[in-house]
Amino acid sequence: MAADDLTAPLGKNRPGNRRFALPVRIPHLLAGILGLPLVVFIGWVIVRDNPLGGEPIAMAPSNPRPDAGAPKGAGASRPGGSPTVADKTRPNRYDGPAAGGQPPEPEPPPGSKTVNIIDGSSGKRQQVVIPDTPNDKPAPNEKSAQPDERLTEPSRHGPLPKIAKDGVRPADAFARPVKSADPDAPRIAIVVGGLGIGSTNTSDAIKRLPGPVTFAFLPYGGDIERQMTLARGGGHEVLLQIPMEPFDYPDNDPGPQTLLTSLDASQNVDRLQSLMARARGYVGVANFMGSRFSASEQALAPVLRETAKRGLIYFDDGSAPRSLAGQIAGGNSLPFAKSDVAIDTVPTAAEIDRALGRLEALARDRGTAVGMASALPLTIDRLARWAKAAEARGVQLVPITAVVAKTRSS
Repeated sequence: MAADDLTAPLGKNRPGNRRFALPVRIPHLLAGILGLPLVVFIGWVIVRDNPLGGEPIAMAPSNPRPDAGAPKGAGASRPGGSPTVADKTRPNRYDGPAAGGQPPEPEPPPGSKTVNIIDGSSGKRQQVVIPDTPNDKPAPNEKSAQPDERLTEPSRHGPLPKIAKDGVRPADAFARPVKSADPDAPRIAIVVGGLGIGSTNTSDAIKRLPGPVTFAFLPYGGDIERQMTLARGGGHEVLLQIPMEPFDYPDNDPGPQTLLTSLDASQNVDRLQSLMARARGYVGVANFMGSRFSASEQALAPVLRETAKRGLIYFDDGSAPRSLAGQIAGGNSLPFAKSDVAIDTVPTAAEIDRALGRLEALARDRGTAVGMASALPLTIDRLARWAKAAEARGVQLVPITAVVAKTRSS
């Protein structure tokens, strides 16, 4: 007997007592067997790469023979003319005359709407083009309102307005003629400012307001020149608003390239030119804010001299009581106009109507009057309503250059 036999537990290490053990546990084996179909299915989906897997489809030839029994021009339809699923889901494309396709449809005119009508029984498609000319106002003619190249000159900022060699000024070339049955009728000019930033308000103003209303655009819009062109095509004169330093600057910041009293004359003129180069076709420039800048003769005079040199007019929106623009303009032969009434300082329907009443009374008393408004939806609505009835009351609505011309002659 070996020593190990004395120390080993009874029944252990006997040759006949060793049992067989599986390499994996039975629960794990069952889980693997049950999960195998799922793994196979996922692998099949990945390899198959069918985005329409599981959806019912029908296959049909895309170019059937004439004797296949399908009606002529029906494409891949079943006998009897009813369309298959493939007919309804296949996009309409031009396959050429040999494939039985249809010629491509002509492009609809700009601004129109296209409506697709599908016949439920035959699957035939028809496109109907609906023109878009709202409020009975003629659609703006963008092409005919393009600026005259004679009235621009190149600069490091882009094209700048200039007086043509034959003496024609941009203010005269882009002015709108005034037709009046009564030359002695009171004249009212209204300038709507702040356009070019919100495309909705700008588009609404162009569509709803009559041509004699003058539009003033801020220079920051991404599509300002095209918007100005559309406005001019709709019969409106346009102004370019120039940001100027207010008293509470920089807490109240008009925007990039603001003209500042802390800059010298050459710097402000350079900023003015960079803003002027943003668009073409305007009759003049107007201040945007500028209570401090317009009260400084040293700062404002070089800017107004540059404006006169380029054949433009200057419009003062009347927001700065201490503005010296009128005095400086007179000393530089610069055509000048100033707002008499702020129309929507209080933006309510009653106050806007009351301001228009004051503007009309002032025009009857003096012969001319100028109003300034912003491009608020409510303001546009009240102006449109007022303008329709103004002529019946013997008041003539005119563009801003007509008031400037009458002011100079008087």
